[in-house]
Amino acid sequence: MPRFFVNKQQITETAVTIEKPDSVHIGRSLRMRIGDEIIVCCEGTEYVCSIGSISDESVICNIISSEISRNEPNVNVTLFQAVPKGDKLDTIVQKAVELGVTKICPVLTSRCVARPDRKSFEKKLERLNRIALEAAKQSGRGIVPQVTELISFEEAADMLAENDFPIICYECGGINLSQAGLKADSSIGIFIGSEGGFEKSEVELCVSKGAVATGLGNRILRCETAPLAALSIVMNLTGNM
Repeated sequence: MPRFFVNKQQITETAVTIEKPDSVHIGRSLRMRIGDEIIVCCEGTEYVCSIGSISDESVICNIISSEISRNEPNVNVTLFQAVPKGDKLDTIVQKAVELGVTKICPVLTSRCVARPDRKSFEKKLERLNRIALEAAKQSGRGIVPQVTELISFEEAADMLAENDFPIICYECGGINLSQAGLKADSSIGIFIGSEGGFEKSEVELCVSKGAVATGLGNRILRCETAPLAALSIVMNLTGNM
């Protein structure tokens, strides 16, 4: 069943209004008709709806039933990802959303080869959040994870520390993720480096703020592989795989 996302302002007790560009997609691309059923999601709640009217401007849907999304993990995971070269971040965002991440924060670290400033990075944000939206639809998410603006390493270290379980994946090793004591119904922060990994001083700063340094096995993973491996392990350890 097709899945769409709306905000609270588009929902009443009995109906949901879907606006452009989704309204155009429903009528012209999907060729849906009055009476067809779709799923509409808003902040983790799924609404099963029947289409009541269709136009390019809006699609009005009658709510049949609603429930909290069963597809959302029982942990709130923020991925702090050092900015990689090229379009690797596109892939990381897409796959991280499929695996259940809640938020993705691109970070500029000492060893980042790509060094965009915040203004130039803003131009990429629309595309990255569009990728997150499409991945959320495809994977049946109940929310659309946000890709935030570019932040500094110092900002990331402070934000990482705010999680119940702050983790920095260090290429020089650390404890196993299975030893981190991860629990359901908690917030987990995962910090992944760029192609060059982390400076030792960066890891030490995060650890001084309460983070735990972990390894991902004996092999060195590429910067686009490491976050997906870490997320998969975290989701498995917390019963979400």
